[in-house]
Amino acid sequence: MERPAWAPQGIDISVPSVSRMYDFYLGGSHNFEVDREAARKAMEFLPGLPKIMQANRAFMRRAVRYAVDSGIDQFLDIGSGIPTFGNVHEVAQAADPAAKVAYVDHDPVAVAHSQAVLEGNDRAVIAAADLRRPKEILANPEITGLLDLDRPVALLLVAVLHFIEDADDPRGAVAELREALAPGSLIVLTHASYEGIPLPEEEAAGTVGVYKNIRNPLIMRSREEIGRFFEGYEMVEPGLVSMPEWRPDTPQSPEQEDPYAFSGFGGVGRKA
Repeated sequence: MERPAWAPQGIDISVPSVSRMYDFYLGGSHNFEVDREAARKAMEFLPGLPKIMQANRAFMRRAVRYAVDSGIDQFLDIGSGIPTFGNVHEVAQAADPAAKVAYVDHDPVAVAHSQAVLEGNDRAVIAAADLRRPKEILANPEITGLLDLDRPVALLLVAVLHFIEDADDPRGAVAELREALAPGSLIVLTHASYEGIPLPEEEAAGTVGVYKNIRNPLIMRSREEIGRFFEGYEMVEPGLVSMPEWRPDTPQSPEQEDPYAFSGFGGVGRKA
């Protein structure tokens, strides 16, 4: 397999990557046939996966604009993946040119491509780090050199927590990050769930099996379990809801949306 220029040396391009699969769902070009094959296999069980990812991205953009409108000009996006059109720095800096964005990912492909995309942008950086080790994120010089954690920050955990098993203590990691944030900070979070998927759970579980087979377990949590990640925050209206229902740009009845868009949950919380 020929290695394209954007794929860093040292990574195994014969193994599917969650970041590259996500890029494929969104119509991106930074993926290999091995990623497309795994994604298509997942879509055999859950054909609405691209629509779910689109709803996730649309929620993220609305939440970023909400943060800017709330006076926040610093963003920490953990599990940021491969940058695609309409990413956090584009949305935030279109609304406020002074906004600063620190991306974090542990996938070397995501990090390498982010570095290329962000070249020349002195208000956005990418750091190689893992959500499971929050101390390393908070001490990373790329992040501490850009963001002032004594001022409010919008912490984005978008479509990342469902890749962290309970054994790795995701709630503890989220709590540790919360304690490091200044009052007035926001958490922006989305998470996969069987709730809302317009298929029987046993059918949708086939997709979970695909991710397990590529050694990236997909953890489907209930709305109640997802809500616990917001402990220590005051929920912003309308609370933890399906992603199209969170402050939609235009009034739209559920009948007008693809039913798959209502799979999983998204919400925003504010630290008092």
